[in-house]
Amino acid sequence: MVKGALLVAGTTSDAGKSVVTAGICRWLARQGVRVAPYKAQNMSLNSYVTADGAEIGRAQVVQAQAAGLEPVADMNPILLKPGSDRRSQVVLMGKPVADVDAMEYGELKDMLRATALEALTRLRKQYDVVVCEGAGSPAEINLRRGDIANMGLARAANLPVIVVGDIDRGGVFAAFYGTVGLLDAADQAHVAGFVVNKFRGAKELLDPGLDMLRRMTGREVYGVLPWLDGLWMDVEDSLALDGRRVTSGAPHGRQTLRVAVVRLPRISNFTDVDALAAEPGVTVRFVTDPAELDDADLVVLPGSRATVADLAWLRERGLAAAIRARRGPVLGICGGFQMLAREIVDEVESGAGRVEGLDLLPVRITFAPDKRLARPVGEAYGEQVRAYEIHHGVAEVEGGEPFLDGCRVGDVWGTTWHGALENDGFRRAFLADVAERAGRAFVPAPATDFARLREDRLDALGDLVERHLDTDALLRLIDNGPPELPTLPPGAPV
Repeated sequence: MVKGALLVAGTTSDAGKSVVTAGICRWLARQGVRVAPYKAQNMSLNSYVTADGAEIGRAQVVQAQAAGLEPVADMNPILLKPGSDRRSQVVLMGKPVADVDAMEYGELKDMLRATALEALTRLRKQYDVVVCEGAGSPAEINLRRGDIANMGLARAANLPVIVVGDIDRGGVFAAFYGTVGLLDAADQAHVAGFVVNKFRGAKELLDPGLDMLRRMTGREVYGVLPWLDGLWMDVEDSLALDGRRVTSGAPHGRQTLRVAVVRLPRISNFTDVDALAAEPGVTVRFVTDPAELDDADLVVLPGSRATVADLAWLRERGLAAAIRARRGPVLGICGGFQMLAREIVDEVESGAGRVEGLDLLPVRITFAPDKRLARPVGEAYGEQVRAYEIHHGVAEVEGGEPFLDGCRVGDVWGTTWHGALENDGFRRAFLADVAERAGRAFVPAPATDFARLREDRLDALGDLVERHLDTDALLRLIDNGPPELPTLPPGAPV
């Protein structure tokens, strides 16, 4: 039985580390291997609450699902949630412990590194294989001294590293070569080879470049993963929101329902709308301009890590006025719900004190020092709803019709519950109500099973790994650890 660990790094953010990690986890689990995912340090505003009330990155939750596991805090011991360009909330083993800038964070590094390594040690004792995901790029040389998630982790835990590159962006050969070349000799010794991601076209045209890369670096190319349309996952990086996410169109005889999601500067848990995008006949796009709301049947104000600052941005952009003037459905989720309130009192997140909300719901929001992390169960439209909560803002509802833990007034709904739209019966009933109020002849598809769809996409990732990567070589790498490889001096091929 294979036993060991592997670190999946990337040439850039959004190169495909998360999906490759998930694919390897699914492939190994299908071989009967007890496998777990791990990411030492994750910077993301997409998070989730585990069964025991810990907050971790959403990508590790999906990777745990790929492995057939319930997620736990050890899988993502350090989560950084940016609240501004300079400060982030530090979530350690699932609980917030500090709000720091870069210099203050540096003072915590020794403690954080020890905690991260302890978590990895526990996972390695419990599972046959741990597939670790890196963060950003391992060649961020300005951050190497304090690195916890990339080569610092590989060195401390003696992990072999494969580097994923997104060829669809271009420049992947330079990125691979440069990644290795920028590392010192001790770090280079852990980089076993490369995986090309998102390739379109004839592979024989790529092969000469792969052969040159092997000769120039002395390292393996473990495979080329083809581009696969529609394989979106619960992403952690807002880079993935560039462009519109749209479905394939409405079923025959039905109109399309158009959803506009406001892309806030500090948007969080935007995976809430993935279930809408998966619904046949629903188009979802992320918008930043008031004119883009004009033809929307539903406007969604999503979560935010900086509610007061993002509310000010809404006003500056003219979006606040456009939302207030709407004569059609609006849904606010968590931070978006808070913005719809009459007033917000925030001495915790922004320190702004009392701030006027959009006054579309009879609610008063008060930010509390303690973050609420929960997995609530409720009912709406006669359907059971399972969800999760992550927020400092406490809602005092002073009127309206009850809606989950929030309220509804006319065409405006608000709730702090994330993940509610993943409940199929509730989603269909909600969309039917939205369509009626928007005057659209849209009928939700009764067969859409969002949980099954996610499983199918995890299976597709496992298939990609099995069919397009050298899985025998990966198993040897996991079993044997870092191979003996030549050192690559910067700019001087081996």
